[in-house]
Amino acid sequence: MLTEKEIKELREELANSKNPLFFYDDDPDGVCSFILMYKIHREGKGIVVKSAPKLDMRLFHKVEENTPDKVFILDVPMVDQELVDKIKRPTFWIDHHGPFDIKGLKYYNPRIKDPSAYIPTTRMCYQISEDKENLWIATVGCLSDWYLPDFIDKFAEMYPELLPDKETTLEEAVYKHPIGKLVKIFSFILKGPTSEVNKSVKILTRIKTPGEILNQETAQGKFIYRRYESINENYEALVKEARKSVTRSKLLLFNYSENKMSFTADLANELVNHLYPKKVVIIARKKSGEMKCSIRSKTPIRDALKKALEGVEGYGGGHENACGAVIKEESWELFLKNFKREIK
Repeated sequence: MLTEKEIKELREELANSKNPLFFYDDDPDGVCSFILMYKIHREGKGIVVKSAPKLDMRLFHKVEENTPDKVFILDVPMVDQELVDKIKRPTFWIDHHGPFDIKGLKYYNPRIKDPSAYIPTTRMCYQISEDKENLWIATVGCLSDWYLPDFIDKFAEMYPELLPDKETTLEEAVYKHPIGKLVKIFSFILKGPTSEVNKSVKILTRIKTPGEILNQETAQGKFIYRRYESINENYEALVKEARKSVTRSKLLLFNYSENKMSFTADLANELVNHLYPKKVVIIARKKSGEMKCSIRSKTPIRDALKKALEGVEGYGGGHENACGAVIKEESWELFLKNFKREIK
């Protein structure tokens, strides 16, 4: 969690910024972090960092185009030193991966002091916001990152129709209660062309209650829900395909091609947290000569991934039970051989 000193510092930096630029990761934790921060003063612009674990020079043109007075980086796993050097503006990075040693910015990461800490960026941004009207946004962001927030009982009191059980588990909240549908909606509207993602996120910043979306009470809510429905059709088809890949093996491996939207994280999470908790799950999407993977397990998997990558053309990392990796197609079989060896 952020300290009181860090909370005060970030609130002041936001309050004194006339044109902040927010870079945020393309998952619900990232977008919920952005919405919470943006809604504090409704100043500036958000830029989604799509399909890459690193914020690098490819997005520097967004800094030049928007001429911000400050830059805030939210939930992006890695940041390139060259980019920070080129920004030449006060830069603030709030994250829960790594940690990494990047110069020239203010870095807020609970893992610096405690490497085992797991606090989603959304939870830290809600510390800065503390706006009860946006408690539902904070809850969606935390649950999506597989974290049951300490304020879950307050959420249940405010929205009993979404979470009728204060004593809920993570699995129940995400896969059995209505709040879980919102988690899915926030994930799915981040898929597809960047122009459609940006439009959806802009609309989300204007939505005040979860009922606007789930009950389609407003034009904005109807737009979000209908976009979710169209994307969900593709997802449910993939779930059926993935379930056909289940064998007696400890490893559940499912590949699909680049001509479909990326559902690797969503599929991996549902398979291991809801359907097959005893499996180690790899969902791999083939794209541009690479296998882009989401890896999940109920037991620690990060060290196994690290060892499996030795001698392989690729990279990866993440949390103890949830990792990502990108492997060159020609190294794929070697990686699988190594990984199977490590999880025996």
